Formats: sequence, structure tokens, C-alpha cells
Amino acid sequence: MVISPALLIPLAAVLGLAVLLVRLGRIPFGYNVRNLVVRWKTTLVTALAFTLVIALLTVMMAFVNGMYGLTDNSGNPANVIVLSEGATDEVFSNLQFTDAGELENHPDVVRWDGRPMCSREAYLVVNQPIPDAPPGRPKRRFLQLRGIDDPEISARIHGLSLYDGGQWFSTAGVRQLPGDSADAGAAPAIEVVLGEGIARELSRDRRAEAMPAARHGQRLDVGEVFALGNRKWLVAGVMKSAGSTFDSEVWAKRSIIGPMFGKETYTSLVLQAGDGAAAARLKDFLNLEYKKAAVQSLLEEEYFASLSQTNRQFLVAVIFVAVVMAIGGVFGVMNTMFAAISQRTKDIGVLRLLGFARWQILVSFLIESLVIGLAGGLLGCALGSLCDGWTANSIVSSPQGGTGKFVVLVMDVDANTVLLGVLLSAGMAVLGGLLPAVSSVRLRPLEALR
Repeated sequence: MVISPALLIPLAAVLGLAVLLVRLGRIPFGYNVRNLVVRWKTTLVTALAFTLVIALLTVMMAFVNGMYGLTDNSGNPANVIVLSEGATDEVFSNLQFTDAGELENHPDVVRWDGRPMCSREAYLVVNQPIPDAPPGRPKRRFLQLRGIDDPEISARIHGLSLYDGGQWFSTAGVRQLPGDSADAGAAPAIEVVLGEGIARELSRDRRAEAMPAARHGQRLDVGEVFALGNRKWLVAGVMKSAGSTFDSEVWAKRSIIGPMFGKETYTSLVLQAGDGAAAARLKDFLNLEYKKAAVQSLLEEEYFASLSQTNRQFLVAVIFVAVVMAIGGVFGVMNTMFAAISQRTKDIGVLRLLGFARWQILVSFLIESLVIGLAGGLLGCALGSLCDGWTANSIVSSPQGGTGKFVVLVMDVDANTVLLGVLLSAGMAVLGGLLPAVSSVRLRPLEALR
């Protein structure tokens, strides 16, 4: 993992300070350790405060990393997404044509198995009630449906595949369930493929007693059924979609779910060019030369980058919370060190009479403060790192506003997060220990021994 350049200067400063304190310190390090051990209760409480602050910061940063991972991993540089003119998001787009033949046959659009790489899509958000929801769980959710015409083409364009045992929905898009009789008027189930994240969410809706113990908490799998509207929906496959926004989507036949939910036209077309340069040419053609319909096009990477507005909001919130917690941590260390100095005035007097300079005593107290901060900070990073790989729910949206997209993200504790926690704990320790250390050296030896 590459360390962020923004952390290199603080890292160099902390390392330089640590080396400087060690080289300047003349009071044996064992003396500092014994003082911390003798006052173990105060030391432990202060270190635990650092632990809680840094652990919480690590978890929050893991959440933000997961959000950025979603938008960063969802775009293909060779893909161009076409929306209606003025639309800020797929949910507001409404392309006023049903024949994309001219766009599909553009020279920059590649072909696979004789077919143009064009994914015709209708994205819609549906309110799904959750009957008999377990206590504490939501009673409804906004489920994201993506109606597509050719699932194999769409999957190749978006770089997705299925877990073993699954298959893309059929050409018909529906299937009669065993036990349901078409003669009795039972409507066939709608075939769908699920993102891995939403498959887990749908599985959690079920009560524990209604599921085998081994399956509770896992994802819905091939052959299982869930309800939406007045129809049954059959899982034909589960996509390997972790780390992308498609992880939270349900894919089905557009010609079925479009009319069913009032979306008769496409909301977007995704065209795949040969490379990034070809994609840029295709984008310019659609924006500047194509006149048969009012459309706007974006490179897919640009589109998903525009959804990172929520990420920035979360990051600002994390920074604000971190600053508030850091201020509290600084005062906590300050209180601990002032208490330690008040109990060690005679020790300070003896050290001065033994010939230790004031700055050497100051360095000694700073070392103690830094040891407490780094010990608590490292433990906090270790505890916070336990959330690595956990899943969480959130919303991503564009800066222009909109309903946003419900997403299931994977929390990520990377090297930069751990380094940030260590740097913050070191900074709190130094700032919190500096004022007490300065006050300690102002004591006169004879007055300290009285």
C-alpha cells in the first residue's frame, strides 16, 4: 500500500521528534517506565482514552474508504454512459428513443460475438415493504432495479460475472415456479440476478426461526424467492459485485419490469469503446455532433466520480469528529501529566540537584506522554482494524442533488488509516504533555524538596 503524500510530512516530523527526544534524553528510560508502572491506574485510564479515540477514528475512516472504493471501482475508462440532457443521475434520465442502432454502430463502439457492446438499461428505485421485519430492522427499503435487455452484454461491459451455480435470466425473463400452476392463474416468477450485497440484505429480512440455522445471515442464493409488489422474484444468479455500486442492485428483464413500474424508455445506454482515447472521441461525438436526440454523455469514470459528493461529506464529518476528539484527548493527557507532576515535585527537585538540566527533565516528561499516547493509539488501531471487511449500508449521490443510490459497502482499513491513527495519537500526546512538562521545569530544586 502506497502511503499518501499528505501523511509523509507529519510522519517525518514524528519520527524526527522521537529520534531527537531519545538522543537528547539523559534521564534513563527505565525511570520513565517505572513512573508509568507505579501510577498504573492513571496511565491505564489515559491510554484507554487514546484507544477509544483512535479505534473510533479507524472505524470511521474504514467506512469512508469503503465509500470511495465503491465509486473508484465502478467505472471502466473505456465505457461511455449516455443520459438524457440535463439529467444529474440515472433515476432522472429518460431517453426519448427506443432504437439505439445508430449509436451502437458507431466506429468506436467495439463488438463481441458479433454484437455491439451496448448495454440498454432502465434504472429505477422501488419501495419494497418488508413484512414481519425482525425487531430493530427497517419496515421498508428503496430497492434498486436495473432493467436490461441482454444480461451477458451488460455483464461484460460492467466487468461482472456470476458465482458458480448461477445463470443469467432467460430470454423470456420469467419462470414458472414448482407447485405454481399457470392454469390456475398463478403468474410466473420474474427471474433476477442479484448483487452480492443486496443478496445479503434480502436474506437478513427473514426471521431467524424461518430459516435453517446454517443459512441465517448469509445471502439469498440461486433458486430462492423474495416478494416485491404483487409478484414473486426468483434468484437465477448472484453477481461477484463486491466493491462496486452494482453490489446493491437487482437486474431483471427490462421489457418486464419497465412497464411494471412505469419506466417505458431507457434511462441510460452504456457503450464500450476500444480504449480510453476512443471513449473520449465517442463522448465528444455524442455531446457535440449527435443531433437526433437530446442526450449528454460522460465517461463512466466521470459519472461515478460525480457520485462521490457523499464521500466528501462523510470525510468532512470524520475530520470534524476527529478534531473534537483530539482536543478532548489533549486535555486528558494534560490532566494526567499535571497530576503526575504534582505527585513528583520532590523527584524533580532531586533530579535538579543531581545535575540534570531543566530541558532534560522536560524531555523526560515528553517521553512519558509520548509512550502513553503511542501505546493507546496502537491498541486503538488494532481494535479498529477488526472492522476491516465488514459490510455497511450508505447512500451515494451527486453534488447536483437527487435521491442518491443505496449501496452496500465493504469497510476497508488500509495502511494510511493506521498511520493516521498513530500520527494523531502522537500529536495528542505531545501537545497534551508539553504544557505540564514546561511547568515542571519551572520548579526550583529547593522549593520542590520542601
